[in-house]
Amino acid sequence: MQQLMSYMRAAMEKYNMVQSGDVIAVGVSGGKDSTAMLAALAELRRFYPESFEVKAITIDPCFGGKEGDFSEIETLCKRLRVEYKIKRTNLYHIIFETRKEKNPCSLCARMRRGMLHDEAKALGCNKIALGHHLDDAADTALMNLFNGGVFECFSPVSYLSRKDLYMIRPLIFARESDVIKAVKRENLPVIKSACPADKNTEREEIKLLVKDLSKKYENLETKIIHALQKGNVSGW
Repeated sequence: MQQLMSYMRAAMEKYNMVQSGDVIAVGVSGGKDSTAMLAALAELRRFYPESFEVKAITIDPCFGGKEGDFSEIETLCKRLRVEYKIKRTNLYHIIFETRKEKNPCSLCARMRRGMLHDEAKALGCNKIALGHHLDDAADTALMNLFNGGVFECFSPVSYLSRKDLYMIRPLIFARESDVIKAVKRENLPVIKSACPADKNTEREEIKLLVKDLSKKYENLETKIIHALQKGNVSGW
C-alpha cells in the first residue's frame, strides 16, 4: 500500500488535485481499482499536507434485477471511518431489457456518471475521485486513436461546470500490477462484476492488444503516458 500511496501522492501533487477543505467522493464499483484507491485515500488523510475528507459512493445497476451485495465494502468503509452511500438503480432494466443495447458500455457509463455526480453533490462533496490507473490511460489513448483518429485521453483533473464538480484521478501514475499487489497485501474486498458484458468489450480487446505489443515494445504503456505529457495532451 505504501508504494501505491507514493504514486498517488505524486499525481496529486503534480496536478494539484487536492486542496485543504476538499470533500472527495470515491466512486466505488467494488472492483480492485476503486477499492484500493478508497483505502489509500483514507490512509493519506492522516498525513497529506492538505486536509481533506473522503466519502464513498456505489452506483448499483442491479444486474439481473437483483441488488448487488456490497456488504464487504460497507465493512471496509466502517473500518476506514468513511461515510458510505449505495444508490440502487434500474440501469440494468433500462439498458439490457428495455433498450436491449448491443454495445451497452458507453450508455451505462454515462448514466452511472450522472448518478454519481448527483449523489456526490447530495453528500456535500466538491470532488470525485475515479480509479483509472496508468494502464487505463494508455488503453484509452489508443482507443481514441484507432476509433477517432485523435491522440487524446481523459484528463488527470477536469471540471464539470454544470455540476460544479472536479474529477480527479489519483491512480494515474500507478500500474495495474501495483493495484493488484496492494489489494492482495491489504486483503481488500473485491466484488466480482455481474455485468453481462464484463470482459467482452472493446476496451478489453485493446487491453489484450497492448499487452501483446508490450512483448516487443518494452514499457509501451509508460511510453504512451510520456507522449501525453510531452505533448501536453488532455491536460497531462
